[in-house]
Amino acid sequence: MASGRVSRRDFLGKLAASTAVLALGSPVQASAAQSAGSPKWPIVAFSKAFQELNFDESADLAAEVGWNGFECPVRKGGHVGSERVEEDLPKMVEALKKRGLAMHILTSDILSMATPHAEKVLRTAARLGIRHYRLGVFRYAPNKPIPDQLAEVRAGLRDVVALTKELGMCAGIQNHSGADNLGAPVWDIYEIVKDLNPAHLGIHFDIGHATIEAGYAWNTNARLVQPFFKSVYVKDFTWQKGSKGWASTWCPLGQGMIHRGFLAGLKRTSFDGSISQHFEYPISTGPERVQILKKDLATLRQWLEGAA
Repeated sequence: MASGRVSRRDFLGKLAASTAVLALGSPVQASAAQSAGSPKWPIVAFSKAFQELNFDESADLAAEVGWNGFECPVRKGGHVGSERVEEDLPKMVEALKKRGLAMHILTSDILSMATPHAEKVLRTAARLGIRHYRLGVFRYAPNKPIPDQLAEVRAGLRDVVALTKELGMCAGIQNHSGADNLGAPVWDIYEIVKDLNPAHLGIHFDIGHATIEAGYAWNTNARLVQPFFKSVYVKDFTWQKGSKGWASTWCPLGQGMIHRGFLAGLKRTSFDGSISQHFEYPISTGPERVQILKKDLATLRQWLEGAA
């Protein structure tokens, strides 16, 4: 039966579409971008979703799906274990290189130079020509003032940033949703990076996590930190109510709450990094996995084409 009622999801989608022209870039930035032509961003995959595969199998998968390479977790329990980085990271890089692909981002668990294997990971990555890496997840202690903790994180990163600069690399902090995660509200990452050289410390902006935490205000948060973008992470989610209340649930791109207006705004900025697809929803390990991943990539490319 027909109804005149508009669902909450449809309302949110229409509102986001109507405000997309305001996202991120100013009209001046838009004109500059249009006159210079649309930026071409490598699209890579966060290989955590299939790290049970060996390096050659992973590179084969990337080539078959159609990505430009990987964002690879190099950390304890990662696709490349940090304790074996000198032995295994060159193998991963070579497997990608054979297929015309590259490792665009290294994801680490580095919080300071005291993190086990931190210097070894960074020096090995630098020797292999990897320029961008993601830091680990910083978490707030419950009984200490937030400003004091931000100051501690800034101080702890001093030596990390110094080595990063020496190696010609750039570190980045991801905004990750969660009650105790530094970066969930985004403004706190800004407080850390605002006075530092963005050539050596920036932000890996995750539109999925930003939308979970900010709702309507994802655009405001993105505008605040956009000059520090080093890469953009794309994944989608819905809200679902279970026995313990409402919770965010990851889903294929285009089936959830994030809006393509983010990419339209991004096109009007000077961003020139990678777009990394993250796959947090359950994906089959069978032969259909390739088609599932290809579908997400096709959706992202459609969104990018529509944003031109």
